[in-house]
Amino acid sequence: MVKTRTAHFGRGLFEFLGELKGNNNREWFNSNRARYITEVEEPMLQFIADFGDRISKISPHFVADPRRVGGSMFRIYRDTRFSRDKSPFKVSAGSHFPHQARSKDRSVPSFYLHLEPGHCIGGSGIYHPDTASLKQIRDRIATKPNEWDAVLRKKLPIGGETLTRPPAGYDPGGRFVEDLKRKDFYTMTTYTQRDVCSPDFLDSYLDASARSAPLLQFLTKALGLPW
Repeated sequence: MVKTRTAHFGRGLFEFLGELKGNNNREWFNSNRARYITEVEEPMLQFIADFGDRISKISPHFVADPRRVGGSMFRIYRDTRFSRDKSPFKVSAGSHFPHQARSKDRSVPSFYLHLEPGHCIGGSGIYHPDTASLKQIRDRIATKPNEWDAVLRKKLPIGGETLTRPPAGYDPGGRFVEDLKRKDFYTMTTYTQRDVCSPDFLDSYLDASARSAPLLQFLTKALGLPW
């Protein structure tokens, strides 16, 4: 008998987050904490565990830690110390799967998932890397142009912020000068809420992660990390 797969996420996740957006205060959240645990936290932690069982198919050096919130799952609480918006809670659920070399002082590539009503994305790459890491990536583009060309030939949509001028120390007439201007290197896939609630979502996310592997592999090698 074939076992029927069940979805990790359901409508309750999006309903909870939608209501939280309109009731972003501790009193409401505390009275609905059980819903948060059942509809958001537990499904996300299970997704992390199941993705972690399969992430080695892409690379064995990325971490999926479902054991605690604050590991691979982002905390629901916002850091409001330096923000004018003092809303205490995020209105999204998210997780990331960073390279095992991650530290407080070092940027590393990672896989990423963001779930929010009307805005569900998954992707991989590196966002706002530290100065030293960004230089390592630019240096590899400049010195290994054929490797970077192989990434671009995969037609991955690479997003992020860019400089208006070429960074100092690089040939302004170089082959990949527009990519040397990049401050971020990541690619994203957009999902509908129906996609996310499908029993096949883990497979879809894994497939998208595998398609992005050439970019992630390039960034990992640029930083001198094992792939």
